[in-house]
Amino acid sequence: MKNKLVLTLGAVLLSGQAMAVDFPSAITQKFSALSAEQRSFLDSDAPLRLFNERQLNEAFEIRTPSQIVTYVSDMMSVLAGLAYDPANDMGAIPLNTEATTFNNLIRQPAALWTMRRSPGPFSVHRYIRPSSGIPTFAGAPVAINHDDLVAGKVEVAFAGVPQSLSSGNRDARNAPRSVRGSHGMADRNLYLLVDPAATLNLADFGDINVDRMAIERSVDFITQEVKDIADTGARPFLIGGDHSVMYSAVKGVQSSRDAGIAVVQLGAHSDTKRTGAHTLSDQDAAYRLLVEGIVDGPDLIQVGLNGPQLTEQNLLWLREQGVKYHTMAEVERRGWGSVLTRVVDEAKATRKPVFISLDVSVMDTAQMTAAGRAVPGGLTMREVMPLLRRLCAETEIAGFELADMAPMLDFTYVSALNANYLMNACLAGIALRKEGITEANYLSPLALDHGQ
Repeated sequence: MKNKLVLTLGAVLLSGQAMAVDFPSAITQKFSALSAEQRSFLDSDAPLRLFNERQLNEAFEIRTPSQIVTYVSDMMSVLAGLAYDPANDMGAIPLNTEATTFNNLIRQPAALWTMRRSPGPFSVHRYIRPSSGIPTFAGAPVAINHDDLVAGKVEVAFAGVPQSLSSGNRDARNAPRSVRGSHGMADRNLYLLVDPAATLNLADFGDINVDRMAIERSVDFITQEVKDIADTGARPFLIGGDHSVMYSAVKGVQSSRDAGIAVVQLGAHSDTKRTGAHTLSDQDAAYRLLVEGIVDGPDLIQVGLNGPQLTEQNLLWLREQGVKYHTMAEVERRGWGSVLTRVVDEAKATRKPVFISLDVSVMDTAQMTAAGRAVPGGLTMREVMPLLRRLCAETEIAGFELADMAPMLDFTYVSALNANYLMNACLAGIALRKEGITEANYLSPLALDHGQ
């Protein structure tokens, strides 16, 4: 009987209809005083938005029929208040159109540049070793416009996206600065024995400006900036920023690729919440990409899911969309090696360039204290790094983002250091692929065995 109930529930949820409460006959006998509207309300799934089935049954069990009428009426009133009301739920105070810095996302025209130079990335370091000068991502030279990217034949363009307006701990705006101030992003990779900085043309493209008080005013601008980077032939490597940035980043890269892209999303959260009050946030960025057709369900692979957003209904909806999801429960049962291989094979099977979205919540909190929406029991550095190396070596990478890191949560250097080394794993994979080594799960023979 239990299996039949589970199958029935799954079928109902998969069809997009939530199941209503099944009240026992001893309670339904008390419903005689309810109006037709109230009874219809109870026959829907609406009460489950306030209470679970056990709580509802317990509440009705201790109430008289007349008290149940009042109880149901109050529930209906509360849910009506939660619904969208155009009279109350839009911004009541308009933006100040007389502000002298209203549109702070305007690019500086070339005529206003004070430095006259030929196009191409340039060093901002006074000394031989980049770490001793002005910090840049990967110690790379700086590019300030798209002509620099083209002239320098830049293959990877790093850009900070200091967006920090969604849920979680709102310090993601400082993540680009924190990651720049650490090291390891372009160091020689021991596992592959490749040097990303020597093999790839890298450039720090600075930060993409955002409106720090209105996320909706930045969405299209970030999208266009990412597209413009991708249009030069460079891979955008974005350091966010809360995970709402995923929507703009993927949309920007996808619009630059005629054949479309696949997305491998690493994170504790599926980011497919469908009932949020805001059209776009870090909780529904993946949902927005799917429902707008920017990414096809079978081309989205989610890894490390472990957060409270993962209800049965949510997972069944992901199945319905064709999304390939991998939870920490799967990791526990099948082992990480099996899951890693499955993810890489699924990414290859799309036959599309891959965009990697790395929400640092996928990491165990002991190794990523700065995760803005932390969930204990995540993956470790030893687990995530080989996945990134393999994805970036064995598929064509269209772009990469690291998001949802809130530096204020970590009083040490560990989160920023680990963030750099996670990106190093991908850069090393791209460098290996450029060097023509296409062997699956390659590791340098010299690094594997001393040969004595």
